[in-house]
Amino acid sequence: MAQDPDTRVRALLARMCLEDKVGQLFVSRVHGGDTEHPSPAEAAENRKALGVATAAEAVARYRLGGVVYFGWTGNLDSPERTAALSAGLQRAARLLPVPVPLLIATDQEQGSVVRIGPPATGFPGAMALGASGRPEDARSAARVTGTELAALGINQDYAPVADVNLDPANPVIGTRSFGGEPSAVAALTAAQVQGFHDAGTVCTAKHFPGHGDTSADSHTGLPVIGHSRAEWERVDLPPFAAAVRHGVDSVMTAHIVVPALDPSGDPATLSRPIITGLLRRHLGYDGVVVTDSLTMAGVRTRYGDDRVPVLALKAGADQLLDPPGLALAYRSVLHAVRDGELTESRIDASVTRVLRLKVRRGLFERRPPDPASVRRLLGTPAHLAVADTVADHSITLLRNDDRALPLTAAAGRPVLVTGWEPVGGSAGIGTAAGQPVRELAAALSALGLPARALPTGPAPDAAAVARATRAAGDTGVTGDAGGGGAVVVLTGSAAGDAAQRRLVAALLATGRPMVQIAVRDPYDLARLPGVRTALATYSWSPASMRAAARVLAGRTTPTGRPPVTLPD
Repeated sequence: MAQDPDTRVRALLARMCLEDKVGQLFVSRVHGGDTEHPSPAEAAENRKALGVATAAEAVARYRLGGVVYFGWTGNLDSPERTAALSAGLQRAARLLPVPVPLLIATDQEQGSVVRIGPPATGFPGAMALGASGRPEDARSAARVTGTELAALGINQDYAPVADVNLDPANPVIGTRSFGGEPSAVAALTAAQVQGFHDAGTVCTAKHFPGHGDTSADSHTGLPVIGHSRAEWERVDLPPFAAAVRHGVDSVMTAHIVVPALDPSGDPATLSRPIITGLLRRHLGYDGVVVTDSLTMAGVRTRYGDDRVPVLALKAGADQLLDPPGLALAYRSVLHAVRDGELTESRIDASVTRVLRLKVRRGLFERRPPDPASVRRLLGTPAHLAVADTVADHSITLLRNDDRALPLTAAAGRPVLVTGWEPVGGSAGIGTAAGQPVRELAAALSALGLPARALPTGPAPDAAAVARATRAAGDTGVTGDAGGGGAVVVLTGSAAGDAAQRRLVAALLATGRPMVQIAVRDPYDLARLPGVRTALATYSWSPASMRAAARVLAGRTTPTGRPPVTLPD
């Protein structure tokens, strides 16, 4: 007869010493794609951050409850290596005095934050789903994402983002949010929780109590949210309340100050009034609370790295994510218990929640992934078809004053696709890679609309602008094989980038028919005078570029609607 889950959790807890319990509260990064044989550089990074050379040693020394994967730590170099790393980490966890499987997590939000690229299926992100307005799309995207993560041995996704994005200048949320209307964000957040659960993957609503109305980035500073308590309940609360009602597995805290909720000046991650008072008592949430990364500046501005883990636990957090120095953080919590600042019963409460989650999601029964077969489980035709359907529903026509769409082929005059593209295919640490200019041009050509790609990078200099205008058919230049046809220019947060705005103005001056596509924030059009035809994709994923090509070629009709308020 199967053991009752609560009985199983109590039995596990009873076998644990204090060191075992404290270890369950930590989710650490590890460097390298092999648990026992990292490269010399990776071993050096492990010693610096963890005090040991290998991931297996970190699991053993600190009795870890979880590991978080990043691209920059070498965990995600290939599907095979990632699957092997996951299997090796779980093997190390089985050797602990009290064997407990690890939560292995990453931030596969899709859209602009993608840790795992092709061959995994790439989806448009949250704001594109907001433009679609279809909860079934949000659920399907989460289900496919969770299924493919599970194939890699990743059993937790730090998604969905439940923040309501109100500030167009928000540097850290933006298109990671479903939009600016609380009830719509709540419905899509709930749908994604259901989708991850369909896949058997642990999900995390973030960033409580709401990170959407700030122009500061908690990675580099400590944002202050000026919402009153009434505004917070009207704007920020509904998506988290919906996630809790639908059984969300964990909630991530934000490193933000909300004086109306806690006048102490402490960030929410360290705030007992916010975590215990609002999330636990007001919302009735008894699941796992995980901090955002403790390496971020927003949580380190007031207290030292030895105090932050202790204060987060005193506030009501259960899991301590990515401390900058694992040995220091682990010792600090142990000392706080032994000195009486934290009681062991307080530690037991958090460990119980973590163990209950692992039992409920079947982690004890899961078999490790098979590196030899993982690739065929990623980017399957069925999954790619779902991504294309979701993307088709998200494309938004912002302006078509000249009735320039759909584009038509002109003999000897290919469409010029130019503009924003990440340097080297990457938009920076933690954001999605990609080659949207080239992918859009290829998709147009495949649809019978010959196109030439000329990416200008993220911030085009004068030489890049000159090349683009010559290719567009500047009247002062003749004989360019790419000149004369329509121009499609991609922009990425051009509202805050004068270089991109200069490029668009120069292309307009050529007199060629032009379509502007906002592949990041949809606010660009308000700062681009003269643009008369514009689309928003909210994403530069391959699926979004294929969907945009279908609209440009007249194969589909754009049905998306802006999920945020756009300036006139």
